[in-house]
Amino acid sequence: MTIESGPGSAREEYRALQAEAFNRIGVRYDDAFPHKEGQIAAGEWLIKQLKPGSRVLDAGCGTGSPTAQQFAQAGCEVVGIDISPVMLDLARQNVPEGTFVELDVLDLDDSLGTFDAVTAFFSLLMLPRADIAAALRKIHGALAPGGLFSLSMVEIDLDDVPFQFLGAPVRVTGYLRDEMRAAIEDAGFTVLTENHISYAPATTQAPPEIQLFFNCRRDQL
Repeated sequence: MTIESGPGSAREEYRALQAEAFNRIGVRYDDAFPHKEGQIAAGEWLIKQLKPGSRVLDAGCGTGSPTAQQFAQAGCEVVGIDISPVMLDLARQNVPEGTFVELDVLDLDDSLGTFDAVTAFFSLLMLPRADIAAALRKIHGALAPGGLFSLSMVEIDLDDVPFQFLGAPVRVTGYLRDEMRAAIEDAGFTVLTENHISYAPATTQAPPEIQLFFNCRRDQL
């Protein structure tokens, strides 16, 4: 389903639920997921393709670690967006060189400018599938022609299901890998590389998972 938007709408209520969960989780997120080899490798792949000074958007930046840190250290201009004020405060502390804005990816427009690359590491999990399709189109529109996009998701066949994540109530969505690839391609991207990793969090409050990583290029549309 697509959630209605506008003040006082179901979209605002949904956004508030997800934001409050991550406000509660805060720094515990990095404690629960201390090893992010797949995410780091995807960031390294992007950095190798980019020139210093490239503009990079981290959509759903969380604490800024490790992704925004990686790009800042590589000399990129980093902009992070998130719906959690607590996560944004942590990101500003962790990556003082970056610019961090409270913004839903579904509200992404040209006010932040055009980007050479966008990352969305595990952030689109928090949207229903119809809104994930819309978010992918928003990301496509934020990229310069031929721009690069790295996406990670958890492989699971769910659409907008209630879930306790690190002790906080959220709603989550996932795809099987072929369906995820198809959704990416439908949004106007070419998948350049694809990888999956078995991952066990450092907590009993989150189950083991299969993480999917896609490195993509915006098609010339």
